[in-house]
Amino acid sequence: MPKRYWLMKSSPVNYSIQDLEREGQDHWDGVRNYTARNFMRDDMKLGDLVLFHHSNAKPPGVAGIATVCREGYPDHTAFDRKSQYHDPKSKKDEPRWFMVDLEFAERFEDVVSMDEMRAAKGLEELPVLQRGQRLSIMPITRKQFEIVRRLGRARRK
Repeated sequence: MPKRYWLMKSSPVNYSIQDLEREGQDHWDGVRNYTARNFMRDDMKLGDLVLFHHSNAKPPGVAGIATVCREGYPDHTAFDRKSQYHDPKSKKDEPRWFMVDLEFAERFEDVVSMDEMRAAKGLEELPVLQRGQRLSIMPITRKQFEIVRRLGRARRK
């Protein structure tokens, strides 16, 4: 199976690239959108690369890179009555929600902002730049991934 590329959004107040760097690896829980769930459950595979996007930040943009280190499995927060992500309709024998584990790969010196990505040749079709795009997880092309990675690495001192 060829490697795939993803963009995953998180508010840095809730979970940032610095949090993932500190932990080394962690699960990506709490996704409650069926399309994003299906990506994690069915499509994300070991070794896939992820652009880690800080949303609801100033400025919003890609803060680094992670790798999928565990494929989709049931999201335990759906079963936890104390969790903000609890879903009483999700059952352990018939889970409704899934998650993947990510491993830290790289943190950019500065965030690659939405404005920088809009200005970059080759990113015109990047899903996160499209009007109305609200998904927290979206597939991207290898070319899009490489352009953003190059922009992020260009800041190194």
